[in-house]
Amino acid sequence: MTWLMHGFFLENIAKDFLGERLRREADHAVSQLGEERSLVPESLQSVSKSYQVFHHLYVLSIGDSVSASDPKWRTRLSPLLASDRDSLVEVEEGGRHLLVYRRHFSWEDSNGVLLIGEDFSQVEAGLATLHWWVGAVAGALLIVLIVLNMLAVNRGLRPLRELREQLGALQAGQRRRFSVLAPSELNALVEQLNRFMDDIDSRLQYSRESAANLSHALKTPLAAVTQVLRGNRPIDNDRRFKLLARIENINTQLDAELRRSRIAGPNMGRVTHVMNDSPRLIDMFRGLYPEKEFQITYSNVDRDQIPIEPHDFSEMLGILLDNGGKWAKYYICCDIKLLTEMLVITVDDDGPGVVESDLPRLGERGKRLDERHPGYGLGLSILTQLAARYAGYAQFSHSSLGGLRAKVTLTLAEGAR
Repeated sequence: MTWLMHGFFLENIAKDFLGERLRREADHAVSQLGEERSLVPESLQSVSKSYQVFHHLYVLSIGDSVSASDPKWRTRLSPLLASDRDSLVEVEEGGRHLLVYRRHFSWEDSNGVLLIGEDFSQVEAGLATLHWWVGAVAGALLIVLIVLNMLAVNRGLRPLRELREQLGALQAGQRRRFSVLAPSELNALVEQLNRFMDDIDSRLQYSRESAANLSHALKTPLAAVTQVLRGNRPIDNDRRFKLLARIENINTQLDAELRRSRIAGPNMGRVTHVMNDSPRLIDMFRGLYPEKEFQITYSNVDRDQIPIEPHDFSEMLGILLDNGGKWAKYYICCDIKLLTEMLVITVDDDGPGVVESDLPRLGERGKRLDERHPGYGLGLSILTQLAARYAGYAQFSHSSLGGLRAKVTLTLAEGAR
């Protein structure tokens, strides 16, 4: 399209240039007629000689007299003398392309018309040659650009081919991570793929550890229950209570491992609506502990969505509220603070609290520091594991209300695991 437009505009520029030159020459010829003030035949002869020098054609009409540089142009161009407009006219004559400028003027007491023409065919031939040369150069340049573009694209896609080969090696078990010297545009992709692989490895390792822990924890109580049921001794109340205790322990272990298995962790593409999910949990625990007052406050919460899986958020907040509800005398206060790259959940209660020496032991798996309330010491352990999955931690200290302060800090920055 550019090449075709180049030819079109080039031809029009040439016509405009030649037309302007013919107009100036017509003005010059008319001015000569006005200055000589001689007889018409002599003037015609003077103009004729001038145009023989310029190698142009002309037809001059003054009154009833008509003269031409060649008799054939007098016959061929005479129809153009009838128009009363000064203009540039294109004429086709015997395969030749002529540009003719028509100029009206007054001479003595007569009206005249001067037609000045030039053969445009030679100019067109030169323009065509130039146009094809431009096309050839442009075509050669286009081929060079295509080749360079293909080389650039081929070089740019080389990291993707390497990434595909590494993906095949990854599927074959020959490697565990991607290591590609990729352009800056692909660095984020490679980092996310590596982060995804690390997350899969972490989940697989966690699943294996959970299965091993569950198997180890259930093997002994199941063997004891089986031995009792297979024995011939009658089952009295004391043995029945022991069996029930072991079965309850098995059920608790199963429930705890199921809760751990539901931990999704980051990089799941899920978000939690803090302002919607937290009031719902508060209302639920108000129903579970109707004699106690739960209060929730928000600090610096300028957005509602945070990149934490909703079940994980509900699990952590639920453990904190349930622990406070069990031990508080009357009042539980929950504060949620949302910073730029961090979420802080703090729950205070007015219960008996924990002695200073026992605070570091909170969160240990199966560790119960008080037997007055039912439980198996698994809630705070699960809370600690959940916080670690989000590159966070759980802290326990004395509360200003007199009881325990449980504080969970979670990292919201991209890439936390």
